Amino acid sequence: MPTPSDGSWSIGELAEHARTTVKTVRFYSDRGLLPELSRSGGGHRRYGPEALERLRLIRSLRGLGVPLPEVHRIVDERSGALEDAVAGQLRTLGSQLAALRWQEAALRLVQESDPAERADLLHLIGALGTPPSTAPLARFWRAWLPARMPAKSAADFLEVAVPQPPDSPSSGQVLAFARLNALVSRPCSGAVRPQPAAHGAAGARESALLYAGLAEAYALAGRQILAGAAPHSCDALVCFVDTYATVAGHRDSPGFRRGLARQLADDPRFDGYWELVSQVTTGPGERPAPTPGETHDWLLAALEAEVRQAAA
Repeated sequence: MPTPSDGSWSIGELAEHARTTVKTVRFYSDRGLLPELSRSGGGHRRYGPEALERLRLIRSLRGLGVPLPEVHRIVDERSGALEDAVAGQLRTLGSQLAALRWQEAALRLVQESDPAERADLLHLIGALGTPPSTAPLARFWRAWLPARMPAKSAADFLEVAVPQPPDSPSSGQVLAFARLNALVSRPCSGAVRPQPAAHGAAGARESALLYAGLAEAYALAGRQILAGAAPHSCDALVCFVDTYATVAGHRDSPGFRRGLARQLADDPRFDGYWELVSQVTTGPGERPAPTPGETHDWLLAALEAEVRQAAA
């Protein structure tokens, strides 16, 4: 490192040694990042030799995008400041990159679309942020779930029902997420969203049992679907029926199964929602995992087949 002949440098000399401008040195000095050693008789700033390394460090950190307040903490040698700043900057860059990847995929979607459909498409994807928020989806399901459902049970369901936006989406995934957002944002006819009959009498305990039991039944049915099995009587169906029977306070019987099949056939359906979830969560070339909607339909088909066979 060059050594000043008289123990200090002028602002111009420091700028020259650091290969930067006087304006830059003055900027950091005015913000307290680069302390002066002294002032000359004419009031000019003087800097000691340690200022050069400090200035180089400041410029390196700023070149990496570290904010000025964090730079201040680092050059003041506060414990853990550098590690915290690096971690924070990585988080910021991750968010920025995710936003850029969503913007790129959305622009490609517009570019590849039919010109006659672009106005509607722009309106659809313009309602999303980049990356998009899952808040509208979560609000939709919280309004639909049983009112007295325990917080943990609701959180477990939302984890499955609300897909997280992919970090590097395809154009198709952007379109599917935009359609999901539009689907849950439509005004609902009536004062209350249509809900399954099982929600009607579900208190905190019943709703927790209902969704825990259904999650187990859906997991079992998902394995059957992945194996290519047609709907049939199996452990998944036993778990499915037993869950509804327990919540309703009835025992499993042929009569209960007939009534349950009718009730479930009349319940509101969200097939379109689950199809879009599958598109959002399945990458190119991947095999889509069975969604709760798909497994529910499989179990209902198995129940209806069993009821028809018993009646024959």
